[in-house]
Amino acid sequence: MNAPVDFVAVIPARLASTRLPNKPLADIGGKPMVVRVAERARLSGAQQVLIATDSPRVVDIAKEHGIDVLQTRADHPTGTDRLAEVATHFGWSDDTIVVNVQGDEPLIDPQLVRDVAAHLAAHSLCAIATAAHPIHDPADVFSPNVVKVVLDARSVALYFSRAPIPWSRDAWQSRWPDVAALAALPAVPPNVLRHIGLYAYRAKFLRVYPTLAQAPIEEAEALEQLRALWHGERIAVLVTHDAPPPGVDTPADLARVQALFERGN
Repeated sequence: MNAPVDFVAVIPARLASTRLPNKPLADIGGKPMVVRVAERARLSGAQQVLIATDSPRVVDIAKEHGIDVLQTRADHPTGTDRLAEVATHFGWSDDTIVVNVQGDEPLIDPQLVRDVAAHLAAHSLCAIATAAHPIHDPADVFSPNVVKVVLDARSVALYFSRAPIPWSRDAWQSRWPDVAALAALPAVPPNVLRHIGLYAYRAKFLRVYPTLAQAPIEEAEALEQLRALWHGERIAVLVTHDAPPPGVDTPADLARVQALFERGN
């Protein structure tokens, strides 16, 4: 997808993290992780790359590296709420496309960032766009840590879940509830998709989002995107062939990424 598209990339970054404290400031190849993420976002062709943070330390780091930054409130429950404050602060037009680039994705593919923005631009009836890829490992299908998504005929999301969806009755029913046997299956149906946590939003939706009540399905699944579906919004899903590089959630993840930078990869 190479059509020109105008968009803004915003990187929400907060220091509080139970598994990896001060994560945005973690050193990766001599630079803080949030700076590495911003560098990748710049390669996407975004008209502006901006860090949104509640931390004066992150503000200082961004300024030291010449990256636009906005200090936001500290009480935002989600990164999307933080983006909503940014959209309101800058008064972006309703149709401005804002890509939420997670601050713990120092290996994010710039082309994927651009493609998700272009995907939203091409789907005028959708408020959000995201991405997914086919699952090949049966163990991932049955892992609650791997979010699955089911699409309609136009590749618009019908539902996201931590459960194995769509359920392959003929392939899996005979082995249920033996999850070990299911995870050992030789193949996964091609319509089982893993959700990639990269989002593009229209600024109009971002301003509405903080006013939307939490949805029961959102609380049950602990998946924020289900709030949008619950309230009738459409989410366009770009299906890619390959999984993106994993993000940094734990000290082990950080060590792996640091090793890649040390090797010059």
